[in-house]
Amino acid sequence: ESRWPYLFGAIIVPSLIQVVILPFLPESPRYLLLEKHNTSKAEKAFQTFLGKDDVSHEIEEVLAESRVQRNTKLVSILQLLRTRAVRWQVITVVVTMGCYQLCGLNAV
Repeated sequence: ESRWPYLFGAIIVPSLIQVVILPFLPESPRYLLLEKHNTSKAEKAFQTFLGKDDVSHEIEEVLAESRVQRNTKLVSILQLLRTRAVRWQVITVVVTMGCYQLCGLNAV
């Protein structure tokens, strides 16, 4: 019982290691390309991760995926429940998750 403070203090070591190493880790190529709009750094990051010089295909793939995501229509919960094709799947998942909460399985 007297050693609990040491147990809680042990988390300091991994946290400090992470803070020291974090500046040296490379950025994600997707983040650099889509959020920062920095194509040259994204190319360098792809080259580092994939180990090849020509990464134009990967950059085009990420940009195409981004365009598809921007054109995707979001559906509200009411629209989802009104769609006959997925209504029973949604209801089944909601009932199952509710039962998990009520039976105490998550606590175990």
